[in-house]
Amino acid sequence: MSEGSVRVDAWCWAVRLYKSRSQATAGAKAGHIRINGVRAKASQPVKVGDEVRVYTDREHLVIVKQLLVKRVGAPVAVLACEDRTPALPPKEQRAAPVFARERGAGRPTKRERRELDELRGR
Repeated sequence: MSEGSVRVDAWCWAVRLYKSRSQATAGAKAGHIRINGVRAKASQPVKVGDEVRVYTDREHLVIVKQLLVKRVGAPVAVLACEDRTPALPPKEQRAAPVFARERGAGRPTKRERRELDELRGR
């Protein structure tokens, strides 16, 4: 590995995209990390200016501004990358529709259960 690069799993952990280095490695193995649009292995080097997409709880899009090997504090981690993650939609749009059954209606039938699951988006 050259002077101007760091392993992508170590960098993602250092800038706090993952809680642990092993989670970052597992994320890379599962294909949740992409560098410049290409699926990355855990040992793939990342350089300044690379675009890194990480899929954790949601998609994160960051541009590498500084190379870090060791985990740093949150204020320093913010300076090491430029966050271009799209904003979440308003909470009203994210909420699942509410479905209320009448009290005493009993257990839902198989058909009603399927309709409930479809309504909830499962």
